[in-house]
Amino acid sequence: MFLIVLAALMAAYGTAYVASPDVRFVTRAGLEEIAILRGRRPIAEVIADPRTPEPTRQLLHLVLEVRDEAARLGLDAGETYRQYTDVGRDTLLLVLSAARKDCLCTHTWKYPVVGRIPYKGFFDPRMAYAERDRLAAKGMDTYLRPAGAFSTLGWFEDPLLSTAMSRDSVELAALVFHEIAHNSLYVASATPFNESFAQLVGYRAAEAYFAARGDSVLARRAADRWHDELVLGAYYASLAGRLERFYATKPDSAALEAGRAEAGAWAREQLLGPVGAQLRTYRIDRLAERPVNNAQLVAARIYRTHLDWFDRWFDAQGRDVARAVAGLKALVAGATGDEAFGRLEAAVGAGGG
Repeated sequence: MFLIVLAALMAAYGTAYVASPDVRFVTRAGLEEIAILRGRRPIAEVIADPRTPEPTRQLLHLVLEVRDEAARLGLDAGETYRQYTDVGRDTLLLVLSAARKDCLCTHTWKYPVVGRIPYKGFFDPRMAYAERDRLAAKGMDTYLRPAGAFSTLGWFEDPLLSTAMSRDSVELAALVFHEIAHNSLYVASATPFNESFAQLVGYRAAEAYFAARGDSVLARRAADRWHDELVLGAYYASLAGRLERFYATKPDSAALEAGRAEAGAWAREQLLGPVGAQLRTYRIDRLAERPVNNAQLVAARIYRTHLDWFDRWFDAQGRDVARAVAGLKALVAGATGDEAFGRLEAAVGAGGG
Protein backbone atom coordinates (compact mmCIF):
# COMPACT_ATOMS: atom_id res chain seq x y z
CA MET A 1 0.00 0.00 0.00
CA PHE A 2 2.82 2.40 0.91
CA LEU A 3 4.44 1.89 -2.48
CA ILE A 4 1.15 2.53 -4.24
CA VAL A 5 0.61 5.78 -2.31
CA LEU A 6 4.22 6.85 -2.92
CA ALA A 7 3.90 6.14 -6.63
CA ALA A 8 0.66 8.14 -6.76
CA LEU A 9 2.29 11.09 -4.99
CA MET A 10 5.30 11.00 -7.30
CA ALA A 11 3.04 10.87 -10.34
CA ALA A 12 1.02 13.81 -9.04
CA TYR A 13 4.19 15.77 -8.38
CA GLY A 14 5.52 14.97 -11.83
CA THR A 15 2.34 16.21 -13.44
CA ALA A 16 2.41 19.39 -11.36
CA TYR A 17 6.09 19.94 -12.16
CA VAL A 18 5.41 19.81 -15.89
CA ALA A 19 2.26 21.91 -15.72
CA SER A 20 3.13 24.55 -13.12
CA PRO A 21 5.96 27.13 -13.33
CA ASP A 22 5.47 27.75 -9.59
CA VAL A 23 6.16 24.11 -8.76
CA ARG A 24 9.28 24.18 -10.95
CA PHE A 25 10.39 27.43 -9.29
CA VAL A 26 9.96 26.07 -5.75
CA THR A 27 11.68 22.82 -6.71
CA ARG A 28 14.71 24.62 -8.15
CA ALA A 29 14.91 26.97 -5.17
CA GLY A 30 14.77 24.02 -2.78
CA LEU A 31 17.48 22.13 -4.64
CA GLU A 32 19.73 25.20 -4.71
CA GLU A 33 19.25 25.81 -0.98
CA ILE A 34 20.10 22.16 -0.29
CA ALA A 35 23.26 22.49 -2.41
CA ILE A 36 24.24 25.68 -0.58
CA LEU A 37 23.74 24.06 2.81
CA ARG A 38 25.54 20.86 1.83
CA GLY A 39 28.50 22.84 0.48
CA ARG A 40 29.04 24.78 3.69
CA ARG A 41 32.40 24.82 5.41
CA PRO A 42 33.13 26.56 8.71
CA ILE A 43 34.82 29.85 7.93
CA ALA A 44 37.46 29.09 10.56
CA GLU A 45 38.28 25.93 8.61
CA VAL A 46 38.53 27.83 5.32
CA ILE A 47 40.83 30.38 6.96
CA ALA A 48 43.07 27.62 8.29
CA ASP A 49 43.22 25.85 4.91
CA PRO A 50 46.66 26.56 3.36
CA ARG A 51 45.03 26.51 -0.09
CA THR A 52 42.94 29.58 0.75
CA PRO A 53 44.40 32.71 -0.90
CA GLU A 54 45.59 35.33 1.58
CA PRO A 55 43.19 38.07 0.37
CA THR A 56 40.26 35.68 0.87
CA ARG A 57 41.56 34.70 4.29
CA GLN A 58 41.68 38.35 5.38
CA LEU A 59 38.15 39.02 4.16
CA LEU A 60 36.84 35.96 5.98
CA HIS A 61 38.56 37.15 9.19
CA LEU A 62 36.65 40.41 8.73
CA VAL A 63 33.36 38.53 8.28
CA LEU A 64 33.79 36.65 11.56
CA GLU A 65 34.71 39.81 13.45
CA VAL A 66 31.76 41.72 12.03
CA ARG A 67 29.42 38.80 12.74
CA ASP A 68 30.52 38.77 16.38
CA GLU A 69 30.09 42.55 16.55
CA ALA A 70 26.54 42.17 15.24
CA ALA A 71 25.80 39.73 18.06
CA ARG A 72 27.28 42.15 20.58
CA LEU A 73 24.96 44.86 19.27
CA GLY A 74 21.99 42.66 20.07
CA LEU A 75 21.29 41.62 16.50
CA ASP A 76 20.05 38.07 16.05
CA ALA A 77 23.24 36.74 14.50
CA GLY A 78 22.56 33.12 15.42
CA GLU A 79 24.84 30.98 13.28
CA THR A 80 24.51 33.21 10.22
CA TYR A 81 27.82 33.66 8.38
CA ARG A 82 29.82 31.30 10.52
CA GLN A 83 30.13 29.13 7.43
CA TYR A 84 31.08 29.68 3.81
CA THR A 85 29.88 28.16 0.56
CA ASP A 86 31.69 28.45 -2.75
CA VAL A 87 28.82 28.24 -5.24
CA GLY A 88 31.20 27.69 -8.16
CA ARG A 89 29.91 30.50 -10.37
CA ASP A 90 29.88 34.29 -10.53
CA THR A 91 26.10 34.71 -10.40
CA LEU A 92 23.92 32.61 -8.12
CA LEU A 93 20.66 34.50 -8.20
CA LEU A 94 18.84 36.81 -10.60
CA VAL A 95 16.23 39.13 -9.11
CA LEU A 96 13.29 40.38 -11.17
CA SER A 97 11.20 43.50 -10.57
CA ALA A 98 8.29 44.67 -12.72
CA ALA A 99 5.89 47.62 -12.88
CA ARG A 100 3.33 49.08 -15.23
CA LYS A 101 4.60 51.73 -17.65
CA ASP A 102 1.88 54.21 -16.65
CA CYS A 103 2.07 53.77 -12.89
CA LEU A 104 4.60 53.16 -10.14
CA CYS A 105 2.48 50.16 -9.25
CA THR A 106 4.75 47.39 -8.13
CA HIS A 107 4.09 43.91 -9.40
CA THR A 108 4.24 41.59 -6.38
CA TRP A 109 4.64 37.88 -5.78
CA LYS A 110 3.02 36.23 -2.77
CA TYR A 111 4.92 33.81 -0.54
CA PRO A 112 4.05 31.93 2.66
CA VAL A 113 5.04 33.63 5.95
CA VAL A 114 6.76 36.69 4.44
CA GLY A 115 3.69 37.94 2.54
CA ARG A 116 3.78 39.91 -0.69
CA ILE A 117 7.23 40.79 -2.06
CA PRO A 118 7.92 43.26 -4.92
CA TYR A 119 10.57 41.08 -6.54
CA LYS A 120 11.28 37.45 -7.30
CA GLY A 121 14.62 35.67 -7.14
CA PHE A 122 15.54 32.99 -9.66
CA PHE A 123 18.33 30.44 -9.41
CA ASP A 124 17.58 29.31 -12.96
CA PRO A 125 18.39 32.04 -15.53
CA ARG A 126 16.01 30.49 -18.05
CA MET A 127 13.13 30.85 -15.62
CA ALA A 128 14.17 34.45 -14.91
CA TYR A 129 14.31 35.41 -18.59
CA ALA A 130 11.03 33.63 -19.32
CA GLU A 131 9.23 35.48 -16.53
CA ARG A 132 10.79 38.78 -17.60
CA ASP A 133 9.71 38.24 -21.19
CA ARG A 134 6.21 37.20 -20.11
CA LEU A 135 5.72 40.41 -18.12
CA ALA A 136 7.34 42.57 -20.83
CA ALA A 137 4.92 41.07 -23.36
CA LYS A 138 2.12 42.44 -21.19
CA GLY A 139 3.58 45.93 -21.69
CA MET A 140 5.31 46.19 -18.31
CA ASP A 141 8.68 47.69 -17.44
CA THR A 142 11.02 44.96 -16.17
CA TYR A 143 14.37 44.98 -14.39
CA LEU A 144 16.51 41.87 -13.97
CA ARG A 145 19.67 42.07 -11.90
CA PRO A 146 22.12 39.73 -10.11
CA ALA A 147 22.19 39.40 -6.32
CA GLY A 148 25.23 38.19 -4.43
CA ALA A 149 23.52 37.41 -1.14
CA PHE A 150 20.16 36.71 0.40
CA SER A 151 18.72 35.93 3.82
CA THR A 152 16.42 33.08 4.85
CA LEU A 153 15.40 35.27 7.84
CA GLY A 154 16.90 32.83 10.32
CA TRP A 155 15.07 29.75 8.97
CA PHE A 156 18.45 28.24 8.05
CA GLU A 157 22.00 28.90 9.18
CA ASP A 158 22.85 31.11 6.21
CA PRO A 159 26.43 30.68 5.03
CA LEU A 160 28.38 33.47 3.39
CA LEU A 161 28.28 32.86 -0.35
CA SER A 162 31.29 33.27 -2.61
CA THR A 163 29.19 35.58 -4.81
CA ALA A 164 28.94 38.03 -1.90
CA MET A 165 32.66 38.34 -1.31
CA SER A 166 33.79 41.90 -1.94
CA ARG A 167 37.28 43.33 -1.93
CA ASP A 168 35.73 46.48 -0.50
CA SER A 169 35.95 46.00 3.28
CA VAL A 170 33.24 48.57 3.98
CA GLU A 171 30.76 46.95 1.61
CA LEU A 172 31.52 43.49 2.95
CA ALA A 173 31.06 44.62 6.56
CA ALA A 174 27.87 46.47 5.66
CA LEU A 175 26.56 43.38 3.87
CA VAL A 176 27.08 41.18 6.94
CA PHE A 177 25.35 43.68 9.21
CA HIS A 178 22.57 44.16 6.63
CA GLU A 179 21.74 40.47 6.21
CA ILE A 180 21.90 39.75 9.95
CA ALA A 181 19.60 42.75 10.53
CA HIS A 182 16.91 40.85 8.60
CA ASN A 183 17.07 38.08 11.22
CA SER A 184 16.50 40.68 13.92
CA LEU A 185 13.55 42.64 12.55
CA TYR A 186 11.18 41.64 9.77
CA VAL A 187 7.74 43.12 9.09
CA ALA A 188 5.49 40.99 6.87
CA SER A 189 4.53 42.54 3.51
CA ALA A 190 6.77 45.55 4.18
CA THR A 191 9.80 44.99 1.96
CA PRO A 192 10.79 48.69 1.57
CA PHE A 193 10.68 49.11 5.35
CA ASN A 194 12.73 45.96 5.96
CA GLU A 195 15.37 46.74 3.35
CA SER A 196 15.70 50.42 4.26
CA PHE A 197 16.06 49.47 7.93
CA ALA A 198 18.79 46.98 7.00
CA GLN A 199 20.56 49.68 4.96
CA LEU A 200 20.70 51.90 8.04
CA VAL A 201 22.05 49.08 10.19
CA GLY A 202 24.54 48.01 7.54
CA TYR A 203 26.32 51.32 7.09
CA ARG A 204 25.90 52.80 10.56
CA ALA A 205 27.10 49.59 12.22
CA ALA A 206 30.03 49.37 9.79
CA GLU A 207 30.96 52.95 10.63
CA ALA A 208 30.91 52.20 14.36
CA TYR A 209 32.81 48.94 13.89
CA PHE A 210 35.72 50.54 12.02
CA ALA A 211 35.78 53.58 14.31
CA ALA A 212 36.07 51.33 17.38
CA ARG A 213 39.13 49.73 15.81
CA GLY A 214 40.78 53.07 15.15
CA ASP A 215 40.38 52.87 11.37
CA SER A 216 39.18 56.40 10.70
CA VAL A 217 39.56 56.01 6.92
CA LEU A 218 37.14 53.08 6.63
CA ALA A 219 34.81 54.57 9.25
CA ARG A 220 34.60 57.76 7.20
CA ARG A 221 34.01 55.75 4.02
CA ALA A 222 31.10 53.92 5.68
CA ALA A 223 29.65 57.26 6.83
CA ASP A 224 30.05 58.66 3.32
CA ARG A 225 28.30 55.64 1.81
CA TRP A 226 25.34 56.21 4.12
CA HIS A 227 25.39 59.90 3.19
CA ASP A 228 25.18 58.92 -0.47
CA GLU A 229 22.29 56.55 0.25
CA LEU A 230 20.41 59.45 1.83
CA VAL A 231 21.14 61.67 -1.19
CA LEU A 232 20.00 58.98 -3.63
CA GLY A 233 16.95 58.26 -1.52
CA ALA A 234 15.87 61.89 -1.77
CA TYR A 235 16.58 61.92 -5.52
CA TYR A 236 14.54 58.78 -6.18
CA ALA A 237 11.68 60.16 -4.07
CA SER A 238 11.68 63.35 -6.16
CA LEU A 239 11.72 61.41 -9.43
CA ALA A 240 8.94 59.13 -8.21
CA GLY A 241 6.83 62.12 -7.16
CA ARG A 242 7.33 63.75 -10.55
CA LEU A 243 6.28 60.58 -12.36
CA GLU A 244 3.30 59.93 -10.10
CA ARG A 245 1.93 63.41 -10.79
CA PHE A 246 2.40 62.83 -14.52
CA TYR A 247 0.81 59.38 -14.50
CA ALA A 248 -2.16 60.79 -12.58
CA THR A 249 -3.07 62.82 -15.70
CA LYS A 250 -3.91 59.50 -17.46
CA PRO A 251 -1.84 60.22 -20.60
CA ASP A 252 -2.52 58.39 -23.84
CA SER A 253 0.25 56.21 -25.32
CA ALA A 254 1.95 59.03 -27.26
CA ALA A 255 1.84 61.43 -24.31
CA LEU A 256 3.05 58.66 -22.01
CA GLU A 257 6.24 58.09 -23.99
CA ALA A 258 6.87 61.83 -24.34
CA GLY A 259 6.33 62.41 -20.63
CA ARG A 260 8.61 59.56 -19.65
CA ALA A 261 11.31 60.92 -21.96
CA GLU A 262 10.92 64.36 -20.38
CA ALA A 263 11.23 62.86 -16.89
CA GLY A 264 14.33 60.99 -18.05
CA ALA A 265 15.91 64.23 -19.25
CA TRP A 266 15.15 65.86 -15.89
CA ALA A 267 16.67 62.88 -14.06
CA ARG A 268 19.86 63.07 -16.14
CA GLU A 269 20.14 66.79 -15.47
CA GLN A 270 19.81 66.20 -11.73
CA LEU A 271 22.34 63.37 -11.65
CA LEU A 272 24.92 65.29 -13.66
CA GLY A 273 24.20 68.43 -11.65
CA PRO A 274 23.09 68.98 -8.03
CA VAL A 275 22.60 65.34 -7.05
CA GLY A 276 25.90 64.16 -8.48
CA ALA A 277 27.70 67.06 -6.80
CA GLN A 278 26.57 65.82 -3.38
CA LEU A 279 27.75 62.24 -3.82
CA ARG A 280 30.98 61.32 -2.07
CA THR A 281 31.59 57.71 -3.09
CA TYR A 282 29.24 56.72 -5.93
CA ARG A 283 29.76 57.35 -9.61
CA ILE A 284 26.61 58.17 -11.52
CA ASP A 285 27.82 57.93 -15.15
CA ARG A 286 25.78 54.83 -16.04
CA LEU A 287 22.86 55.86 -13.85
CA ALA A 288 22.54 59.15 -15.70
CA GLU A 289 22.25 57.39 -19.05
CA ARG A 290 19.32 55.19 -18.08
CA PRO A 291 15.90 55.94 -19.57
CA VAL A 292 12.91 56.01 -17.24
CA ASN A 293 12.05 52.48 -16.20
CA ASN A 294 9.41 52.13 -13.50
CA ALA A 295 10.68 48.69 -12.50
CA GLN A 296 14.22 50.01 -11.96
CA LEU A 297 12.88 52.94 -9.99
CA VAL A 298 10.74 50.69 -7.81
CA ALA A 299 13.73 48.37 -7.22
CA ALA A 300 16.02 51.28 -6.30
CA ARG A 301 13.49 52.70 -3.87
CA ILE A 302 13.01 49.38 -2.06
CA TYR A 303 16.38 49.98 -0.38
CA ARG A 304 16.01 53.75 -0.08
CA THR A 305 12.51 54.52 1.17
CA HIS A 306 12.32 57.20 3.86
CA LEU A 307 15.97 56.73 4.80
CA ASP A 308 15.83 60.17 6.38
CA TRP A 309 13.22 58.89 8.82
CA PHE A 310 15.49 56.03 9.82
CA ASP A 311 18.38 58.47 10.22
CA ARG A 312 16.28 60.72 12.46
CA TRP A 313 15.39 57.67 14.54
CA PHE A 314 19.09 56.80 14.78
CA ASP A 315 19.91 60.33 15.95
CA ALA A 316 17.08 60.24 18.50
CA GLN A 317 18.53 57.02 19.95
CA GLY A 318 21.85 58.69 20.66
CA ARG A 319 23.40 57.41 17.41
CA ASP A 320 23.70 54.02 19.08
CA VAL A 321 23.04 51.07 16.76
CA ALA A 322 22.02 48.60 19.47
CA ARG A 323 19.64 51.06 21.07
CA ALA A 324 18.18 52.09 17.71
CA VAL A 325 17.49 48.48 16.66
CA ALA A 326 15.99 47.46 20.00
CA GLY A 327 13.79 50.55 20.07
CA LEU A 328 12.61 50.06 16.51
CA LYS A 329 11.71 46.42 17.18
CA ALA A 330 9.52 47.56 20.04
CA LEU A 331 8.02 50.39 17.98
CA VAL A 332 6.84 48.19 15.10
CA ALA A 333 5.99 45.04 17.05
CA GLY A 334 2.84 43.52 15.57
CA ALA A 335 2.81 45.86 12.57
CA THR A 336 2.30 44.66 9.01
CA GLY A 337 2.72 46.39 5.67
CA ASP A 338 2.74 50.19 5.60
CA GLU A 339 1.77 50.36 9.26
CA ALA A 340 5.46 50.06 10.14
CA PHE A 341 6.33 53.23 8.22
CA GLY A 342 3.33 54.95 9.80
CA ARG A 343 4.63 54.25 13.28
CA LEU A 344 8.15 55.37 12.37
CA GLU A 345 6.83 58.57 10.79
CA ALA A 346 4.86 59.41 13.92
CA ALA A 347 7.83 58.63 16.16
CA VAL A 348 10.25 60.93 14.35
CA GLY A 349 7.73 63.67 13.61
CA ALA A 350 8.34 63.37 9.88
CA GLY A 351 5.02 64.80 8.82
CA GLY A 352 4.69 64.18 5.11
CA GLY A 353 8.46 64.16 4.50
